Amino acid sequence: MADGSGKPDSIVREADAAAAEAASEARNEVLERAGVEATGPRHNRASRQVKAGKAWHEFEVNVWLTDFNAVEFGIYRHSRNKAKSRQFTSDMDIYAEVIENGERTGLIGYRQELWQKSAGMERRLVMKLFNESLNWRASMDLMVARSLQQTLGARGTPVVSYAMNIGDHEYVVHLERSANKWPLLPENYAFFLMDEGQPRFYRLRRALINLGGDYALFDERDNMIARISGRLFTFTGYWSCAIRTEHASARLVMVLQMFCGMLIFNRSARRHVKDLYYEVMHGKHVPKLQRQESDLYMNPRRVR
Repeated sequence: MADGSGKPDSIVREADAAAAEAASEARNEVLERAGVEATGPRHNRASRQVKAGKAWHEFEVNVWLTDFNAVEFGIYRHSRNKAKSRQFTSDMDIYAEVIENGERTGLIGYRQELWQKSAGMERRLVMKLFNESLNWRASMDLMVARSLQQTLGARGTPVVSYAMNIGDHEYVVHLERSANKWPLLPENYAFFLMDEGQPRFYRLRRALINLGGDYALFDERDNMIARISGRLFTFTGYWSCAIRTEHASARLVMVLQMFCGMLIFNRSARRHVKDLYYEVMHGKHVPKLQRQESDLYMNPRRVR
């Protein structure tokens, strides 16, 4: 059977179902941004809210071993994922999931070809956080030029710098590794978030005795407000995070989720920046910015 357009009924029904699903997701996204409680099971989950009286807000980031997962495996799966969000590029590889209260609430992917098949300053780590329906939540870009600038100033100590676009936050969040790093001593990262016009400063310090990738988060008064614990025996990566409830804003939670997703690339990103530093310093590489990165450095007050 076919409808008036000449297409089989099964294809038409599948298209109608996909359109209804997309419309429902779009409606719930708008309601969620407006702070209105949406209907449907995905908005009734306890993982969406911090329970009253609970001291810690917790989540886990689990890195998958292979690409054979329900999110990406299938003949048309990648094309359908790309159609759901313009942030889901053709080279996007979903490699980790975010779990809260035993349920998946997010997915983390990275641009595989840009990181694995590019070279020089065109090789950049670009990660993106989606919800379980593959609607975009946040992005995290390795800023190669900024990292080189800081590494040159630190006389070769690799200082990786990331720019994070968090949800509907009006400000770009800059996460940077500290140049004050001595051999065998733990590394530190720092960033700040704007909260009603006031900056809130944070520092992530790696544990001194560290086997699984453990970090502690401190506020500007040096109070520990969160801890990240890495699992020792894992083939890929698994991190659990606990944030004090009074500090667990949606933006801070997403920053920490992206940070956990970055840790699997942490060593290779530092090595990449250090290699570029030596190549640029000895004239073996001519610096050239990728267009997407150069756009992030644009002056917002420039004449247009």
